[in-house]
Amino acid sequence: MNLLDLVRYQSGNSSQPDRTGDTDRPIVFGRWRCYVGWARHIVRRSIRMSKYKLTCRMIVPVSLLLNCFFAMPASPQTGPASVPAAFGVANHETILVVQATGAQIYECKADANGATSWTFREPVATLVRGGETVGRHYAGPTWELSDGEAVQAKQSATAPGATSNDVALLKLDVVNHRGSGILQSAKFVLRLNTSGGVLKGECPKAGELRAAAYSADYTFLK
Repeated sequence: MNLLDLVRYQSGNSSQPDRTGDTDRPIVFGRWRCYVGWARHIVRRSIRMSKYKLTCRMIVPVSLLLNCFFAMPASPQTGPASVPAAFGVANHETILVVQATGAQIYECKADANGATSWTFREPVATLVRGGETVGRHYAGPTWELSDGEAVQAKQSATAPGATSNDVALLKLDVVNHRGSGILQSAKFVLRLNTSGGVLKGECPKAGELRAAAYSADYTFLK
């Protein structure tokens, strides 16, 4: 049986592939789609075609074969499983996920009694997807893609980071759009998987700025 036989048989263009000499010739699956179709073919005819099932097991890792047996039709990706339930976004579809690497900028401010403390001012980060820079994140808070498209959002919910050194997880409601690209339908922005970004220590002089390195994943939902 060759690859063309498999494709034709799966698509219904041939009632049955030529099985002459199947056990003597190797079968090469050049595309994943053809492999999935072959695995399902085995399930439907596991008794009549048991030798083909054996051949597949010899040339394909068992873990991949099991993935084919239990494959389900693709469906839209919904909110990531790691999102706190309190954010209430489980039924919202993910349209973009980017990783931010940069800094949380803090300013030393004095209160009415003259006591100083570090106060968050703004983020400054590069947005990366698939190893490529795709935009930037800055005050607003604003997320701007390389094509000029941008969204601005307002914080609506928080959850603790993994440790006391990690900035909080955030849910933000989009309040402003610019452009008509992939973010046009965005309703929420989630800050997840945070690392770093918390500034501790002495705040010596009002007006002084300091940066705390951080990284996070930003997920845009519609």
